[in-house]
Amino acid sequence: MSVRSRKGMPIMIRTLALAALVFLNMLTAARAFPYVFDPDHTDITFTVNHLGFSTIHGRFRKYDMQIDLDPDNIEAAQVVVTIDASSLDTNSRLRDDHTMNYPGLLDVVRFPTITFRSTEIVLTSAETVRMTGDLTIRDVTRPVSFDVRLNARGVTPLSQGKEVLGFTATGKIDRVAFGMSFAAPAVSAIIPVRIDVEITRAE
Repeated sequence: MSVRSRKGMPIMIRTLALAALVFLNMLTAARAFPYVFDPDHTDITFTVNHLGFSTIHGRFRKYDMQIDLDPDNIEAAQVVVTIDASSLDTNSRLRDDHTMNYPGLLDVVRFPTITFRSTEIVLTSAETVRMTGDLTIRDVTRPVSFDVRLNARGVTPLSQGKEVLGFTATGKIDRVAFGMSFAAPAVSAIIPVRIDVEITRAE
């Protein structure tokens, strides 16, 4: 074997190893399946502290979720959530109209949607993960993280024999970082968010 051939061997080995790693990642990704959420057992909620006197509870009524996952390899999951910002509901039409239309808040005419796209999911225990992704509100995109718990996995009386996975995700969003600075911090600048969802594999 020539000296030139021996020098080329480490490069070839590294190239083959990289190709094998890419191939294995492709196989892992290929095992992820699309899942659909059950709107009757899914909720996107949040709370807002009002001047220290009370806590306002709110939710969004209209949203879509695109979820691709392998239940046995949650870290490979891909999650996209799209929220209709005009579906805000805090049990007060006056407050909702102000929050949705005020330029220093959601301003839904100019910014009708809120989106979240996962970028990394890290296992933190047998039943929990840390999900980080890009959240876009008012055309401003920031990284946010959610702690996600697998509540249960199995068949329910309503699932017609299909396996159901139930998750709860909790996190906090700094609304000021997204250009919503009105009345902060007297009215919560940091908004706790909770997402409860049940999903089944798409047919």
